[in-house]
Amino acid sequence: MQKNLKTKTILIVAILVFFIFGIIGIPGGFSGTAFKQALLDRIHLGLDLKGGMHLILQVDVNDAVSAQTDSDAAAIQSDLAQNGITGVTAIKPDPSRPDFIQISGVSADHSADVSGILNSRFGSQYDITAGPNNSWMLTMKPTVETELKQRALDRSIDVIQTRINSLGVTEPVIEPYQLGSYQILVELPGVDDLGRVESVIQSTARLETHAVLGGPWPDKQTALQAIGNVVPPDAELLQCVPGGCPGGSSDWYELTRIPVWGGTDIRDAEPGHNPNTNEPEVDFYLTNTAGDKFASFTSQNIGKDMSIVLDNRIYEVATIKGEIHDQGNISGGNMTDQQATDLSMLLRTGALPATLHYLQESTVGPSLGADSIHQGVVASIVGMLAVMIFMLVYYKGAGINADLALFLNLVILLGFMGYSHAVLTLPGIAGVILTIGMGVDSNVLIFERIREELRAGKSPAAAVDQGFAHAWTTILDTHVTTIVSAAILFIFGTGPVKGFAVTLTFGLLANLFTAVFVSRVIFDAHLSRKLHGEPISI
Repeated sequence: MQKNLKTKTILIVAILVFFIFGIIGIPGGFSGTAFKQALLDRIHLGLDLKGGMHLILQVDVNDAVSAQTDSDAAAIQSDLAQNGITGVTAIKPDPSRPDFIQISGVSADHSADVSGILNSRFGSQYDITAGPNNSWMLTMKPTVETELKQRALDRSIDVIQTRINSLGVTEPVIEPYQLGSYQILVELPGVDDLGRVESVIQSTARLETHAVLGGPWPDKQTALQAIGNVVPPDAELLQCVPGGCPGGSSDWYELTRIPVWGGTDIRDAEPGHNPNTNEPEVDFYLTNTAGDKFASFTSQNIGKDMSIVLDNRIYEVATIKGEIHDQGNISGGNMTDQQATDLSMLLRTGALPATLHYLQESTVGPSLGADSIHQGVVASIVGMLAVMIFMLVYYKGAGINADLALFLNLVILLGFMGYSHAVLTLPGIAGVILTIGMGVDSNVLIFERIREELRAGKSPAAAVDQGFAHAWTTILDTHVTTIVSAAILFIFGTGPVKGFAVTLTFGLLANLFTAVFVSRVIFDAHLSRKLHGEPISI
């Protein structure tokens, strides 16, 4: 018996040391400040405790659908041209219908060939119907469109996560918000440059090269008049950034709607300086496939103009003087060194597949977070002391047992959070307090059952044995049902609610160990020092 108790005691002490290390690690000194810093290094504070930025973003998933149909329209014309069918126009005639492509200009001789190519190449993605005068309408299938929108949401989350990590923001929360709404929740603890973060998050950083069809014109109205007041479906009018186009102008140009390359075709980007003017610029490098495509385009269009477009604004218009393969640069627009660094980072992390809109924005100041921490800690300490005093008064000597189990429960909970790098939020502190209550509840169940067994005339050892044996099932049931509820909160809740679910779950798991195993070992150690039949203080 004594040997078994010694083994269990060593195990408990080892677990206690293990989780204390999880809380503070190896402090940099023995002062209170060193221990506090060690604690903060292991247990990270959430937005509501540390201060920072809370955003809800709307992803315009129709942008992703429109980009896909643009690409497919270009692919249709390319496939038909490879089969000797020229003069065909594939456009999106209705701007409000990003999922719709219309094909026209097909001669009657090629009608059957076009129908076969469309059905074999695009039949799995589009519903294809024949129209008048040898035309076809392609409507994206609902399942394909839904999948494309979901991919746009997932890709947007990945890109934002990469961008935020590159800025050095610790423990950010970036996740879907409100299932099916294509919204993103972003929480950034400790952010002090909100303007820069907003710019980095929202920028689509969609870098593209377009062929120039016409221009320059000094303003949009002049540009519209020059092209007959109607922008063709396969073209678009864009303006240069100030100082970005020839002569430092902000002129307007007519460009092809479908880019030569863009979006995911960027392999790498680095900030640099123009060797002639020493002005900041961004050097970018294309993937091999995009480089080959760009080389083919430039070699076939020597003497013509092309443009570099970033986020629907022209940064450069230049005449093609020779073949260009996989390298280029962006300058102009009075770019600063910081802007060049941020832009190169955005291009490296990849373009957002769709535009983002801010639906909600709020900030939490660090002083408010510090006040929340103070009040939460005070509430936890007062609550725990009140519970410990009650257990000592009501259960006498056995109350010491319960208090030791509660203390170890709190150590294990904080150690869990330290090892898992969980984020502590204000609701998380509420979870800690609730865990203390659940720990007391377990001890009350056990102690009251032991009292019943003692009133039934059983010996203290038998009463303790039966008390733990009969209370175990009830304790397990209550903990499992609460953990299931916490799991549901974690799956469907947002950041702070998840913090509550995490601390509650960790605390309940720790309580199963302390209330049943640790408390039993303490009882057994106490009984081993008493004479047979000697009463216990409960």
